[in-house]
Amino acid sequence: MSLFKNIFSSQKKETLDKGLEKTKTTFFSKLSKAVVGKSKVDDDVLDNLEEVLVSSDVGVDTTLRIIDRIEARVSKDKYMGIDELNTILREEIASLLSETHVGEETEYTIPKDNKPYVMMVVGVNGVGKTTTIGKLAYQFKKQGLKVVLGAADTFRAAAIDQLQVWADRVDVPMIKQKMGSDPASVAFDTLTSAVTQGADVVIIDTAGRLHNKVNLMNELTKVKRVMQKVVDDTPHEVLLVLDGSTGQNAFEQAKQFTKATEVTSLAVTKLDGTAKGGVVIGISDQFQIPVKYIGVGEGIEDLQVFNKYEFVDSFFNTEN
Repeated sequence: MSLFKNIFSSQKKETLDKGLEKTKTTFFSKLSKAVVGKSKVDDDVLDNLEEVLVSSDVGVDTTLRIIDRIEARVSKDKYMGIDELNTILREEIASLLSETHVGEETEYTIPKDNKPYVMMVVGVNGVGKTTTIGKLAYQFKKQGLKVVLGAADTFRAAAIDQLQVWADRVDVPMIKQKMGSDPASVAFDTLTSAVTQGADVVIIDTAGRLHNKVNLMNELTKVKRVMQKVVDDTPHEVLLVLDGSTGQNAFEQAKQFTKATEVTSLAVTKLDGTAKGGVVIGISDQFQIPVKYIGVGEGIEDLQVFNKYEFVDSFFNTEN
């Protein structure tokens, strides 16, 4: 039985279970092959488990930490049967994530002491950045908050058009200029308008090119500087959106963006339909930045607040 059955809403949990189905099926298929013919956890099983975790996009460093923990338990208990491995693995991954002190929220929240609360969203093209912004706007508006969007990704006309589609769908105002405009100017106009309207939340989309880190860094720094002329200490949050279906590429993007700007939170999208959901475990462990949201479906409700306990429970829940 699921440990968290009574803690999390059944609809959200069912969506998460379904979204992780492919990851889970692939992982346990590999795990079964790794322990076939074995009755206890020995060096061969641990070597095979290491290969399973790495090939499931958990990441090398995080995999080694998990293996070290299991080795310590095997050494301490002297004998550990294969049937105990799932439980031990689940406990050690949950324990590993617990040490990060992030991913414990269950609802969409923003600090009450910042009005407007300004989020700047970064990430390469194609990771689901615009969709994430639209879904966040929907969730915040559903709470009764007044939301304003800013189309500061002026590098592509499609980016402005896509954000407008979401603004219309969610029925929130969006500030934009023509393609090729100065992104900082759009951000300035957005915050000015948001303050005038008494907005609670401002979400600024930014360009997603990584071909020149210096240019990206300069552009984002300028956007921040100009926004601070309107509202001190903005942005309050810099959210990096990563495509979970790219596995290890998501790690690399996280490294590049954290070098280019100060990222304060992460969203990992497109976990449904991929077998690479293990990347969330590695990213949560390796980066000292909280994974705040995960995308587990295309529906407007399918961007979820990441909760590590719920995630591990769904990952290891084989009832389905």
